[in-house]
Amino acid sequence: MTAVREAPPENRYGRSADQRADRRLKIVGSVLGVVLLGVVGWIGYDYVAGQGISAEVIKRQVISDERVDIHLEVRKDKDAKGYCTLRAQHEDGSDVARKDFRFDERTDRIDRILTLRTTSRATSVELLGCTVDDGASH
Repeated sequence: MTAVREAPPENRYGRSADQRADRRLKIVGSVLGVVLLGVVGWIGYDYVAGQGISAEVIKRQVISDERVDIHLEVRKDKDAKGYCTLRAQHEDGSDVARKDFRFDERTDRIDRILTLRTTSRATSVELLGCTVDDGASH
């Protein structure tokens, strides 16, 4: 004779504690997931929408020991006004020039060749950042 073990009839004694805990975990996880997606979306939108001025050094040319020419491209809102800060460095890492270039034009894109006067030969040029007149740095 073989012994047959029967499981209790389903739903006879109501839901088990494990099933209730699983359901609560699924609800809490879903709510936290939606909140996390909302926060990430809000931060992303704020970052993209908050970009008043952005710029890029297209190329640089060392003209002499006292001069570097820089091709700078600036993208901004049409009405945005502000400035970008550039720095030139010597091969040992010391600063040989630093200058702010102001942009007040009512256009959304500015392409300009700028000149930095240096104290000695520059080997690198760096865009430190751009600032909108309301004080927000980018």
